[in-house]
Amino acid sequence: MSKNPILQVEKRELTGRKVKQLRRAGLLPANVYGKKVKSQSVQVDAKTFREVFEQVGETGLVELMVKGQKEARPVLVHNVQLDPITDLALHVDFYQVDLTQKVTAEVPVEMAGIAPAVAKGGVLVQLLDEIEVEALPADLPDKLVVDVSKLEEIGQNLTAEDLRYDKAKVTLKLDEPKALVVQIEAPTKEEEEKPPVEAVAKEGAPAEGEPPVAEAGKEEKPEAGRPGKAAAKEKKTETPA
Repeated sequence: MSKNPILQVEKRELTGRKVKQLRRAGLLPANVYGKKVKSQSVQVDAKTFREVFEQVGETGLVELMVKGQKEARPVLVHNVQLDPITDLALHVDFYQVDLTQKVTAEVPVEMAGIAPAVAKGGVLVQLLDEIEVEALPADLPDKLVVDVSKLEEIGQNLTAEDLRYDKAKVTLKLDEPKALVVQIEAPTKEEEEKPPVEAVAKEGAPAEGEPPVAEAGKEEKPEAGRPGKAAAKEKKTETPA
């Protein structure tokens, strides 16, 4: 029995702008494609997909069951397009793989441990957030780990050679094998000159629990009809049919 999560999908008839009807019904439009695989339009329950995606990300295998077909398709989740306001998925691609053929994927880099250099005033900077790797679909790691506890002094760094992963099964696709991943930098001049909290409090700032003192002769009035700033991050999203 497969240990990979199973995701049920159905063939999709609606395309183009009509897919909005699917989203209103809680369904997510998607496509299945791959090498020597005819592209197919499908739809999947949006909530179920979100639960599976949170589990596997873009490197974990999913057994895709298309309604009406007997055999499951091993797929990787690709190209999840999100709504810039709600952060909900708008469209997704499922890349069908051959389990005997290597594939490439972007794998996130995560830091582990505490860098002693930070306590000495250094600034820990992560230079690579993700790295493209090549491996068999079942061997793709969910993350690459770098142990920053080795960084004790300003100026020290760790490279791709310091990453933890199964080197016998996974190959990093980097132009420079010793590419910098994290490093300890000296604080900027602005950070060095930043006054302590106590100093800021003495410069006329109200004590905790006390209201700010209004400028003499002026009364603060709220501006009617001005909504607050939206916290959502704007980004362009293309929604394929």
